[in-house]
Amino acid sequence: MITTSPTEFLEAHAALAPLPEAMGTARAAYLIAPVEFALAAESARDNRYMDMDAAVDPLQALAQHSALAQALRADCPVITFPGNPATPDAVFPNNVFGTAPGRLVVGRMRHAVRQREAERSDIRAFFGELLGYDEIDLSGCTDLVAELTGSLVIDRTRGIGYCGLSERCDEAGAAAMHKAFGLRLTFCFELAASEYHTNVVLALLAGRAAIIAADGFRDPAVPRAIAQACGGRAIWLTPAQKQAYAGNAIALSGERVWMSAGAADSLTVEQRAALAGYGFAIGTVQLDEIEKAGGSLRCCVGEIF
Repeated sequence: MITTSPTEFLEAHAALAPLPEAMGTARAAYLIAPVEFALAAESARDNRYMDMDAAVDPLQALAQHSALAQALRADCPVITFPGNPATPDAVFPNNVFGTAPGRLVVGRMRHAVRQREAERSDIRAFFGELLGYDEIDLSGCTDLVAELTGSLVIDRTRGIGYCGLSERCDEAGAAAMHKAFGLRLTFCFELAASEYHTNVVLALLAGRAAIIAADGFRDPAVPRAIAQACGGRAIWLTPAQKQAYAGNAIALSGERVWMSAGAADSLTVEQRAALAGYGFAIGTVQLDEIEKAGGSLRCCVGEIF
């Protein structure tokens, strides 16, 4: 079922029990290392978090990315694929490749500079030939845009997708992802005009709680419905905290939420206490160099289910 109505979504959500033996967090994660890291002007056309006037340090980006991979290994196995100088800003693989149990989904990126990332045969072979996953390839679909778990935040414990519509995902893309990921329910909504990806304004933590930036949604009823679906267990971000990427977080275990050091520094004492009350410690890595490309920690992490 796909719905755009907050009321209809909540009614359908109430009727869905958690999936038996569903994994709320990934079995493993993968990253793509930055090589000759640079900002892509094409991506900046609809990513308002990018600052094309900012100077970037490729070696600093590589060092921060390596520290990220090492830190995440505390919660799950982590694989780092080598970067490609032909795609110097390709450090956000979750938009291009996504997984469900036994299934690899390849997304349809909006910009040509990002579409090249979907051509990586090594990543496709890793999932297809080594892990035996079936491949669902949306990258050649010219009638849709579907930037996977950038646009679609998934509650894996219930098989529910939260899909923000923007330049990076249209209704046809939402329907294609609903089918590709095998979801039971997808709630589609428009993001605010200034937003490009849902995972900057919404994080779901192991199916137990949410981090929400209410100003990232066009309709105020949408974030309220999401919080209600989470039983009221929601951390509400200010616009400044959203800009610091506090919404671009991920739980790779049931006990910890990861976000950049800058994002964590923006949280209040009360918000930290609320996360602790929901059962989550906070893990951080310094990612200010990579954040110049318009994404943060969660964008760097591809999940393997």
